[in-house]
Amino acid sequence: MPHPPVLPDLPIRASLPALLDAVARTGTAVLAAPPGTGKTTLAPLALAGLIGDGPQRRVLVAEPRRLATRAAAARMASILGERTGERVGFQIRGEAKRSAATRVEVVTTGVLLNRLLADPELPGTDLVVLDECHERHLETDTACAFLIESRQVLRPDLGLVAASATADVELWTGLLAGDAGPAPAVASEPMRHPVAMHWEPPRERLKPPDGMRVDPRFLAHVAHLVDRALDADDGDALVFLPGAAEIRRVAERLGHLDADIHQLHGSVPPAEQDRAMRTGERRRVVLATDIAESSLTVPGVRIVVDAGLVRRPVVDHARGLPGLTTAPASRAAADQRAGRAGREGPGAVWRAWSEAEHLRRAAQPVPDVAAADLTAFRLQAACWGTAVDDLALPGRPPAGAIEAAEATLIALGAIDADGAATDRGRVLARAGLHPRLARALVDGAARVGSAKAAEVAALLGLDKRGKGDDLLAQWRQLRSARDRQWEQEVKRLARAVPNVDRHASDDEAAATVVALAFPERVAKRSGGQWLTAGGTGAVAAEGSALSGSEWLAIADADRSPGRAAAVIRAAVPIDGGLAREIVGEETVERVEWDAERRDVAARSVRMVGAIEDASDRLADPDPALVRAALLDGLRREGLDLLGWSEGARRMRERMAFCRREIGEPWPDVSDAALLAGTDWLEPWWDRARRRRDLERIDTAAALRNLVPWSEDLDRTAPVRLRLGNGSEAAVDYTSGTPVLKMKLQLFFGAKEIPRIAGVQVRAHLLDPAGRPLAVTADLASFWQGPYAQVRGEMRGRYPKHPWPEDPADAEPTAWTNRRLRGA
Repeated sequence: MPHPPVLPDLPIRASLPALLDAVARTGTAVLAAPPGTGKTTLAPLALAGLIGDGPQRRVLVAEPRRLATRAAAARMASILGERTGERVGFQIRGEAKRSAATRVEVVTTGVLLNRLLADPELPGTDLVVLDECHERHLETDTACAFLIESRQVLRPDLGLVAASATADVELWTGLLAGDAGPAPAVASEPMRHPVAMHWEPPRERLKPPDGMRVDPRFLAHVAHLVDRALDADDGDALVFLPGAAEIRRVAERLGHLDADIHQLHGSVPPAEQDRAMRTGERRRVVLATDIAESSLTVPGVRIVVDAGLVRRPVVDHARGLPGLTTAPASRAAADQRAGRAGREGPGAVWRAWSEAEHLRRAAQPVPDVAAADLTAFRLQAACWGTAVDDLALPGRPPAGAIEAAEATLIALGAIDADGAATDRGRVLARAGLHPRLARALVDGAARVGSAKAAEVAALLGLDKRGKGDDLLAQWRQLRSARDRQWEQEVKRLARAVPNVDRHASDDEAAATVVALAFPERVAKRSGGQWLTAGGTGAVAAEGSALSGSEWLAIADADRSPGRAAAVIRAAVPIDGGLAREIVGEETVERVEWDAERRDVAARSVRMVGAIEDASDRLADPDPALVRAALLDGLRREGLDLLGWSEGARRMRERMAFCRREIGEPWPDVSDAALLAGTDWLEPWWDRARRRRDLERIDTAAALRNLVPWSEDLDRTAPVRLRLGNGSEAAVDYTSGTPVLKMKLQLFFGAKEIPRIAGVQVRAHLLDPAGRPLAVTADLASFWQGPYAQVRGEMRGRYPKHPWPEDPADAEPTAWTNRRLRGA
């Protein structure tokens, strides 16, 4: 009889009876256990009946990351004194170790979703543990929703446990609620090892992360902290950095250390990941992304150095540019990382930011569902057959992101107009790739052969790209290096499509598969950058091997917030003819207002998406398009494009006066009103074809047509105004208030200035040379007061002109004294 396993002394052991009881009573539980308590290893073994006295079950444990999946299975197997693949097994994409004896199987959430879509009843599984729910990975959220529905409709006997290090207990107990109410919550005490905290921000002011770029001086600071931490504290060090590029740069700076330097990120081969997880004779420094944040304990670690950064998804839905950006890690994520230092004993944490900044950070990470590309999720929901709004998700997806995903899937032929999955969509979903890559694999195999299509799709899907942006060079490097993980994925994908043999060059194969996956990212050079079919500008890094290419198929581009153009991270040259074939082309009549020529330009244009590929002059453009271009020009350039005579301008001023002072039925003749439509310019507008035709329009006649039939413009706002003394002059309406400008002598004998439409006219009194002397609206008061001073000044300057003492009773005249005497 085999000896019972010797269990590690972990806090979760005290909570296992409560967990087993909760599952026995309700079939569900929420396990809230801090890092290092044993929830990922001991809890599944207990639920499967492999330790303790619980019932025998077959348990499926879902982890969000491949590294955690393999590590958790290995740890559980070692607790049982077995090798992985016996009573504890695992499956990740492209690799599996399990047998008929397997009772606990650890899988990635992606594998779990594929199994659910293949058979929602999950035959042969008694209970599912969803680990690390607090991280809010999209696949974990989706699997949870599918499992809840499966329990409600098909498998009420299927147990479901949501396990989390920092669970929002109320959220998950509510989601897993049954007829008896919320799911039971089971908590575990945290590890009690003390952890010393060091706050060590850079002393100099550094640039914050910009897109995927992290200031090299900051990485130098992190490397310096590693040096200091190793000198000050005992044990191995776990260093958190945002991505593989930063890990490589910091590793280069630590080459002088008397320690083993390990890199731990998603594209590191499994064998290297396993070595990073094992202690050795020398101290270790493990440089890791957030894949080491939870789910597993890295043995020997007593020191955590945290750069405090994380890569998170960003999506430009309008232009089809999903990608990543670098941001500060949340307080919850930083606490998860810090917990790594105290799992096996007292430890120390060195944070590369200040305590004050820590308090300003977000409390929790942004859930994937709120920021990620939702195309794969929407296809999974369609294949599952439940409307997105009806899924029991822990967070609602943004409506705009769902609409963008549906548009992509309809374009791929994966869902129909009603949102239901098509046969083609089910084929794409079974490929275990993002729908775009699945489409590229399936359609690319028919074009370039299944072998090469699988190789390029595996390259894109695994993100095995190295330095530089030349995807073709990176593909060839992978081949020569015989990358095991990539080769396994190639074999898996090749089995997913019919075997097709085509003799296509590497250049053609890479370009074809990338363009099929991302047709909106096919780009043509335009000036100093490329313009994508989706309408986004893209630039290559200085010295890029892609610089001489006219056409590119872009696999990855980083469009940081605030930047007009995306930075190409991976692309391959593509032949223009192939680009047109895959993206599609159409010939359109483009009739536009040419701002440089200030006239209409009519062309027949060949468009490849948003790319203007070629054009010819259009001899006989559609008149409606011409008029639209003229109207656009009129709105851009303003009403001065029309032919405005002096009479037309004066008429518009008079009409504006009537509108302002009287209102309806007088029309609005402001710029905005006249530019709102063209009816007032008929019939000239209907015959206009170019700017010259606009200049010939009789705007005075056009305005006259706007005058209401019941009104008399000449009577309401007369062109000329006669005073009581018989003098008359043109009325100036330019300022909005009617103005009468005449030489002062022409106002002699006038007692008052009339009104127009109830508005008092202002008189501008001019000297004999036509220069302003005075402005008044009350002529009688002017004669009695200010005139005396004006007379005194002007008699000496203009002695030949009359300046009577009593102008109110004098005769108006434009003549000099001599002419008057001669008369």
